[in-house]
Amino acid sequence: MRTIPITTVLLALAACAGGAPPDVPSVDTGTIIGEVGDPRNRARVHTDLAAAYFQRGNMGVALEELRIATAADSGYAPAHSLYGLVYMELREENLAAQSFERALRIAPNDADINHNYGVFLCQTKREPDSIRYFMHAIKNPLYATPWRSYSAAGVCTLRTGQPKDAEQYFERALRLEPDETAALINLGQIRYKQGKMDEARRLVSRYNKLADPSAESLWLALRIERRSGERVAEQSYANQLRRRFPGSAEYQALQRGKFD
Repeated sequence: MRTIPITTVLLALAACAGGAPPDVPSVDTGTIIGEVGDPRNRARVHTDLAAAYFQRGNMGVALEELRIATAADSGYAPAHSLYGLVYMELREENLAAQSFERALRIAPNDADINHNYGVFLCQTKREPDSIRYFMHAIKNPLYATPWRSYSAAGVCTLRTGQPKDAEQYFERALRLEPDETAALINLGQIRYKQGKMDEARRLVSRYNKLADPSAESLWLALRIERRSGERVAEQSYANQLRRRFPGSAEYQALQRGKFD
């Protein structure tokens, strides 16, 4: 069973410094004209800028903004957590680990930091360790998005070959946030494997309405309709898969007739 990449869960958390990141300046100066305030505020502003650049894929400028942020206030934990995300994206695992661990030393109960470190551990094949950090994040009563940690825990648990435990995490995520896309697609996969076609169809249909359909989601929808005997719907999804993702592994499987 394929699972949605853990980085898909992660990317929703790029603006972890506190609210949505500001608009990115048109000129990469590394400073804000006329900025004033105490060191903590400067650290927050530059960390928010770094988050915006991170989301746009500009890792070099994000690192420069984080350098400015930590120079202003070396004890600002969200900056070190975002350093971890940037280094993780750059595949600098040692630097990412050091950054996350420093952030946790400063703010051990910060839910977003615990979640991000859990994502890092899962991505570096330490799935059982990651669950502990996701659960620690969820325990924080002030955590704004606990469904993301339940969803990420489900993804990591699937990787260890425990679909029943993963199912419970995805169900918890969807009880808190019915539109959590990672939980929708992965629980849809589980329901398909269980032979629960109506529920699998509902979950993947909801996913395809909320997000741009992926090769994975179209392939799941196609197989649901095939198993349900709905040939017109099956052909519609096959056409979409061919048109939108002709080079995907899913389309290759369709051509070979490998449906399961």
